[in-house]
Amino acid sequence: MNALPEWVRDHPISCVQWVPIEEIFANDYNPNSVAPNEMKLLELSILSDGYTQPIVVWKIEKGYEVIDGFHRFKIGKKLKYSHLPIVVVNPDRTKKKDRIASTIRHNRARGKHSVSLMSDIVKELSRLKWKDEQISKELGMDMDEVLRLKQISGLAESFQDSEFSAAWEIEEK
Repeated sequence: MNALPEWVRDHPISCVQWVPIEEIFANDYNPNSVAPNEMKLLELSILSDGYTQPIVVWKIEKGYEVIDGFHRFKIGKKLKYSHLPIVVVNPDRTKKKDRIASTIRHNRARGKHSVSLMSDIVKELSRLKWKDEQISKELGMDMDEVLRLKQISGLAESFQDSEFSAAWEIEEK
């Protein structure tokens, strides 16, 4: 049997695991939604084809938190499956903001997000002291999109740490 090269072994997909469904938990920040017809189609796909993509998770104290695959997880629960396939993302990024960014990257690479929920995510990352440039880079947005989402979530709070030009100051004579 050929041993896999190290660079292959280091990728999560090389380590698919089947874990008890009660060890998997939804996250509280996913802005992705799936319409009822697409959920039915996903269920049919799982019933007909099986799980063709594992659920991407993060190891937490009580089990695993979903980063990508919430709807596959939800259908597994509906179908009363005892175990689901997972892959655990690379463990070097351990903060909530890193998990949020990973979820958004997975989702944005595939589909659409709710604008109001994305606005809440940008607001949350700003609260966690991420600069606009980092939000833009990590979530795959251009700077204008970050600005628009900050405006939706509430201008004052989103810009409280920003410096503004002196052009707005009144010059006294």
